[in-house]
Amino acid sequence: MASRLIVQCGPMKERLTLALIGGGNMANALASGLIGRRCAAADVHVIDPGADKRAHWEELGTTAAGAPDARLSDCRVWFFAVKPQVMSEVVQQCRPWLRPDTLVISIAAGIPGSAIARWLGDGAHPYTRVVRCMPNTPALIGCGTTGMTALEGVDDADRAQAEELLRAVGEVLWVADDAAIDAVTAVSGSGPAYVFLFLEALMEAAQEQGLTADQARQLALGTFHGATQLATLSPDAPSVLRERVTSKGGTTAAALAVFQERGLSDTMRAAVAAAARRAKDLAREFSA
Repeated sequence: MASRLIVQCGPMKERLTLALIGGGNMANALASGLIGRRCAAADVHVIDPGADKRAHWEELGTTAAGAPDARLSDCRVWFFAVKPQVMSEVVQQCRPWLRPDTLVISIAAGIPGSAIARWLGDGAHPYTRVVRCMPNTPALIGCGTTGMTALEGVDDADRAQAEELLRAVGEVLWVADDAAIDAVTAVSGSGPAYVFLFLEALMEAAQEQGLTADQARQLALGTFHGATQLATLSPDAPSVLRERVTSKGGTTAAALAVFQERGLSDTMRAAVAAAARRAKDLAREFSA
């Protein structure tokens, strides 16, 4: 059994008490960036129906429960990390322990902040201290990109608190509303899969040219990492960087001509549009 995590926290602006509602991968990533840096393990309460997951969290020093309970009322921030199809049920199970100063943060794909506000509210009075965000899977290694939007009940201190939480797993970007979060979902939420697909294809093509699988992997990953780092650090647009590596009549020009002929840009636009439509479908399906 893993040893209990004993944490010594340094000076903190304010004690952070956090409920992780859903104890899966994203909750683990968030906790790994916060426990010991921003809060103590004992200040984290995890809700998850899985006994094995609860045992894991308790070994880390947090409290855990299989269903929402009264300990939620002691948590300043509720972080919902559950699947969209159960979000309505789980939110409403948590509602009895909501306090006026509770900050609610959701990463449920496709669920509008307005729906969460309605489920937490009372009739014509939605609870609008809600931040909706969309991280992506690189958050699991602290390299995520998270889009965030806030309802009208979120003040500047709440925004700063939410941003601090999500910065524990990478970079953050505030956007205007739920429609923009759907676009974020289509670009960066689903985006790692696009990158992995491109890497798969590049590795396969490398092997067809006679390289071994290990060589193909090293070249593809190294090239992608180097190119993205160059694009990140350079003040120039990707189009300028592309032009610089493309000599007229050279090998790169020959490859890019094939991409253009086969409609890479059109395919990407269509794929991102399809993902955005699906995000809107999820909202209609699960936020009634």
